[in-house]
Amino acid sequence: MSETKTITVNGRHYDAHSGLAVDTLSVSAAPSTELSVAKPAHRSTPHATAMHSRTQRSHTLNRKALAKPHKATPVHVNQPEHKIITRPQVTQHIHVAKAQPSKAISRFAPHPAAAPTKRVMDIGPIAHPHVVKAHAISKAKASVPQTQAPSVPHKTAHEVKQTAIHQAIANTSVNHSTASKGRLLKRHPRALSIISASFAIVLLGGYLTYLNMPSLSVRVAAAQSGINASYPNYQPDGYSLNGLVGYSEGKVTMKFASNGGPSAFTINQAKSNWDSVAVLDNYVSPRAGASYIPYTERGLTIYTYGNNAAWVNGGILYTIEGNAPLSSEQIRRIATSLI
Repeated sequence: MSETKTITVNGRHYDAHSGLAVDTLSVSAAPSTELSVAKPAHRSTPHATAMHSRTQRSHTLNRKALAKPHKATPVHVNQPEHKIITRPQVTQHIHVAKAQPSKAISRFAPHPAAAPTKRVMDIGPIAHPHVVKAHAISKAKASVPQTQAPSVPHKTAHEVKQTAIHQAIANTSVNHSTASKGRLLKRHPRALSIISASFAIVLLGGYLTYLNMPSLSVRVAAAQSGINASYPNYQPDGYSLNGLVGYSEGKVTMKFASNGGPSAFTINQAKSNWDSVAVLDNYVSPRAGASYIPYTERGLTIYTYGNNAAWVNGGILYTIEGNAPLSSEQIRRIATSLI
């Protein structure tokens, strides 16, 4: 008895064995069994212990206690007979007539060659001036006849030998002189170092003497005049000692002039037994009257009037005279630098 199994999906019947659609079914004496595809039920999420279960330990099989495996005999299952109804396929053939090419068209026809056009220029070609000049120079060089080099007179072997001997002697004399100097320096390196040190000391001494020349001049003038004169350690910017230090009996004079103008001032140092009051009465008042300003700086009483000043210290009368525009600060610094 044959039995046909079908599957119903979306209202259509399909063969359970071949999967083909079945339009009509052959009904037999036995009732047919229909299988419907049910949607899988919603499965709940598995527990974490089931997902992360521990693996079993491996076990070794004891082959000696087991029987040899036998080949399984194939079991033939009688499949139920079923009829398959297929629809005939209709094939539509469309015949397209190919268009016949025209006899007037050639497949590989040669392209007609265009006739070359003749180029017509309104203005003729003109050479560049530099090119013309270069051509003229080359023509001039080509027209000049080449002069032959003067022929060198042929020397005999004896003359060549004598020339080589003279050149060797000249080179030997020059090398000997330079070698002798080098040997002398190598033999006496201490002498060379002493000479170099002496030369450096002379230069340094000359430079120091140049710097201390004013102080040395003042000392010489003080010794000649008989007073303890001194050179100021402070000088206003732009002023320097002009000329030699002048001296006479009991007096020393130093003149400072501006480096860029006619202004100048003179510092006089003379032997005196006056005090500050006597300087005011006997020197400042007769020259300035009441137009003076007294300053006290480091124990000194300095009287300034105009561009001039006067003070006394240690039995020496100091005066500043001239047309230099000195400020009271500069005069006080000059006075304190002479102590």
